[in-house]
Amino acid sequence: MAVTVILEPAGRCCWDEPMHIMVRGLAPGQQVTLRASPRDEKGALFRAHARYCADGGGELDLARAPALGGSFAGLEPMGLIWALEPEKPFWRFMKRDVQTPFAVELEVLDGHEPEPQRVLGRAVHKRDFLRPGVRREPVRAGRVRATLFLPPGMGPFPGVIDLFGSGGGLCEYRASLLSGHGFAVLALAYFRFEDLPEYLNDVHLEYFEEAVDFMLQHPKVKGPNIGLLGFSKGGDLCLSMASFLKGITATVLINSCVANTITPLHYKDMTIPSLGNDLGKHTITESGLMDCVNIWNNPLEEPDHRSLIPLEKAQGPFLFIVGKDDHNWKSEFYAHIASAWLQAHGKDRPQIIYYPGAGHCIDPPYFPPRIASVHAFLGQAMFFGGEPGAHSKAQVDAWQQIQTFFHKHLDGKKSVKHSKI
Repeated sequence: MAVTVILEPAGRCCWDEPMHIMVRGLAPGQQVTLRASPRDEKGALFRAHARYCADGGGELDLARAPALGGSFAGLEPMGLIWALEPEKPFWRFMKRDVQTPFAVELEVLDGHEPEPQRVLGRAVHKRDFLRPGVRREPVRAGRVRATLFLPPGMGPFPGVIDLFGSGGGLCEYRASLLSGHGFAVLALAYFRFEDLPEYLNDVHLEYFEEAVDFMLQHPKVKGPNIGLLGFSKGGDLCLSMASFLKGITATVLINSCVANTITPLHYKDMTIPSLGNDLGKHTITESGLMDCVNIWNNPLEEPDHRSLIPLEKAQGPFLFIVGKDDHNWKSEFYAHIASAWLQAHGKDRPQIIYYPGAGHCIDPPYFPPRIASVHAFLGQAMFFGGEPGAHSKAQVDAWQQIQTFFHKHLDGKKSVKHSKI
């Protein structure tokens, strides 16, 4: 009997959807190694493998069979995806062109040898970043440089602006995936893209105000308010937007600071200085990676108190997603500051979700955890923190929590369908 790899959904699905992997046609109890091997758009190879034993009927079901070792161990139905590692050290797994899928080759190899050679079966699964019917529209409106993703249907849809961190450029993969869950999402660039500034110097909030106005005036966006989603430096920008701009009613922060960071922030005749830091306080891990968790000054102490963002001015609730092993900065400490600050000013306590074992770079589900990579701003290999298995589980849960929060506060819905894996 020929060995057959069975994938559900068959052929393709969205990147943030789980995939059911089964193998049939093996001998009872046969030892095999499963290997996943995609390449990114630059041709960089990523791989993950795990060793398994077929059941008494010669079948292997990754939803029921634990991995016996390899890139991961235990019952991990999506382990062959989230455990992908780059052939080139510290190479980041990311999607640059969301209009094309990642093609993941899955192979079944005979035996448990370190480098099994005989291929028993293979299949290719395409993992998309645009659900069927999602529209991608480049935006060049006034100074705004962005891409708008619209779900299928007539709308209008609840709107969200999505901001990444100090790497710059235009990152679309999170916005494109989120749009597939019923949101109009604007992936917004703010430096190092087209005619925007090359460096993150002297940020002006008026630029982001233009982006908010663009969304609120768009016929497919459901007003009178929108939400914000920000990661790292993008998170403190979202806090500033929520605090000073009108039309924002729900803000999600992924491992963000409560103070303005990296560069001064200007709005009209006001300036918020950046939180001080001392790069001399960095440490080097045993693996030779730069760890910057301790370089940042305490925003509660003078003179850095002036860098705190006045959260009490914000309208609408906050959700803080916190990786407890964040080594970029002290996200847990900052979330505590935000909670105390808001309550001291008579505001509601923010929702804070802590993820033990999760590091700084919390992406959508099944992205390989970015425990370490070359920092785009510093140009050095950085330790961002996280234990791969725990970090991966945090990404799945956080993605569902983000959708639930936005649906509740932008669309009046109470929950989302949760992943079975």
